[in-house]
Amino acid sequence: MKIDDIEAFEAVVRCQSLSQAAEVLSLTQPAITRRIQSFEEALGIVLLDRNTKPPKPTAAGLLVYEQCRVVLSEVEALRELATQDTAPAGGLRLGLTQGLGDILLSNLLQTLNKTYPDLDTNFSTDWGNVLVEKVEQGKLDAATVLMPSNRLAPRHAVAHSLARAKLVIVAAKDTITKRSPKLSDLHSAGWILNPDGCGFRASLQRLLAAQGLPLRVVSDTFGRELQLQLVSRGLGLGLMPEPLLAYSTYRDKLDVLSVSDFKQNIDLWLVHRERLGSLQAPVDRFAELVTEAFGRDLVQA
Repeated sequence: MKIDDIEAFEAVVRCQSLSQAAEVLSLTQPAITRRIQSFEEALGIVLLDRNTKPPKPTAAGLLVYEQCRVVLSEVEALRELATQDTAPAGGLRLGLTQGLGDILLSNLLQTLNKTYPDLDTNFSTDWGNVLVEKVEQGKLDAATVLMPSNRLAPRHAVAHSLARAKLVIVAAKDTITKRSPKLSDLHSAGWILNPDGCGFRASLQRLLAAQGLPLRVVSDTFGRELQLQLVSRGLGLGLMPEPLLAYSTYRDKLDVLSVSDFKQNIDLWLVHRERLGSLQAPVDRFAELVTEAFGRDLVQA
């Protein structure tokens, strides 16, 4: 029975895909298949139901999978013990939620490269839920994501809330004169939002639907600055984590609206794989840098 075979089976079940497991382990699909077959022969049982696409674990396979996770955790603990006094080296794969990547990526990469010159640091930006999934699948070592408060509970990764802030509605300066409008009062103005897939957009849509109001989108567009530029010209309303407004060149042309029936907090999360070994220090530093940059206009957690 080989550790490589155990890792292959665990990755296939965790990723729910032969191709994704092969990508995570930097192997070909035939190599993954051979390792699982070798593992099945060593145990004398069938672990995957090949009649389903993708193959799913059998009842026995589910039990073996849980034990494999224990075994691999202990193996990783041994590796961590052996590397805990060594300088961070090798590859470090980090993720940044889309909105943070726009303003922080360059400085983060420069600082981490200077602090840890022996690390080959690679960054990805994407939706928060996509980054969390990549950490769970082993495609990323860690990621910082913006998610609604108390909404993050990954099964195969560790999550820490780093900070909390308000999600606010913004409008062009002096265009909304009502002191404390409701969502229904703002409906006709329309919205300038991230495309479908954004958690903030989904939260707004749920609130509007609860009042029987459709989400009227003026523009689906990526990019915080482009969105705020359109908002500043009075073309619609925007939705933004409040600390990120401080980085915008349009901040003086915007009003943060006090909407009486919209009170949303979001958390800045660090999500990382369960054991980081010598990568723990650079991941902690990564989290510190993002929190410092994000740490304006925070509310009490």
